[in-house]
Amino acid sequence: MASMTDVIFLLLIFFMITSTVVSPNAIKVLLPQGKQQTSAKPLTRVVIDKDLNFYAAFGNEKEQPLALNELTPFLQSCAEKEPEMYVALYADESVPYREIVRILNIANENHFKMVLATRPPENK
Repeated sequence: MASMTDVIFLLLIFFMITSTVVSPNAIKVLLPQGKQQTSAKPLTRVVIDKDLNFYAAFGNEKEQPLALNELTPFLQSCAEKEPEMYVALYADESVPYREIVRILNIANENHFKMVLATRPPENK
């Protein structure tokens, strides 16, 4: 069981390692803004829309709707195909932290590398 400090530390790392949208997203998700940009190409995408629906896709495949309990086996099967994969989380900016932490916990328990997708900041 991860302690609160572990979770906070994980969140800190999670928000420091941000990624921009790598592929066009068919599911409408308003991403939070972020200044950092990494060129890492995540191979697996997890999407949470504003209605808390979960979707996931591997590589260039189309996102498939998934229940939360289907996410771990899906990601494990992706990791078998590509052990060095990154998991990019595309969460609508209205999604509560507890939902993001659930995904973080799955990633942590399975040792998946995780990045949070953000959109570039708008120049005012």
